Amino acid sequence: MYLLRRLLRKKAAVFSEVRLRELEERLGYCFREPLLLEKALRHRSSLQSDKLTASSANEQLEFLGDAVLGLVTAEYLFRSYPREDEGKLTKYKSVIVSGLMLSKYAAKIGLGDFILMGSGEIRSGGRTRPTILEDAFEAAVGAIYLDGGLKAARRFIESRLLVFLEDELEAVSNQNFKSELLEYAQSCGLPQPFYSVVDSVGPDHHKTFIVQVSLEGRELGKGSGRSKKSAEQRAAQAALMELDKIEERKKTEILNDE
Repeated sequence: MYLLRRLLRKKAAVFSEVRLRELEERLGYCFREPLLLEKALRHRSSLQSDKLTASSANEQLEFLGDAVLGLVTAEYLFRSYPREDEGKLTKYKSVIVSGLMLSKYAAKIGLGDFILMGSGEIRSGGRTRPTILEDAFEAAVGAIYLDGGLKAARRFIESRLLVFLEDELEAVSNQNFKSELLEYAQSCGLPQPFYSVVDSVGPDHHKTFIVQVSLEGRELGKGSGRSKKSAEQRAAQAALMELDKIEERKKTEILNDE
């Protein structure tokens, strides 16, 4: 299918074939209509020098991509967190579709290197400006949706963005279970907790990791998550709960002896 799409697609107007392939590899998607991708990456600052109209900029695709991103994220949260109330889901959604998150991922894959912009904007640092990166990412989502449909857009968003959801939620959380477990081990004169991946299930774009944490060779807890980091946090949480149970049993035994 991938090779067939390349054979059937039209020639890009601006990007060379080599440049286009590099960009598509970073996005993880092959366009049948490369002109959609070029439009997604055209900043308004390039219009005058290239003698183009306002409709050639990426703002319409950005508008569309924002809507698609919101829909896919809301659906993902609805299915992944069935017990959470509307307030929690809204909070989660605001984290994952925030400008900070989108611009951070766009910078991670080097999207700024491909944005078509005016020379003045380039000199002023436009290729690393968060708002420009955020807009380009949303426009790319819109382009993928028009080129491959909702299924392709969902696959892109889940594999390139939502996979980091749990890490981002934990980053804004006040509680760090791994740190608490480490502090407990240090206070008892024990070595650092040891984390190991014991299993992983699902396809690459939707994989779930299962991590086990041990202390002095004794298994204390397991946790699962969409990333190894989030699975480790949940394993540490389970370990702390187990340690609390152990402490409670010790207290009960002491009282009974008395």
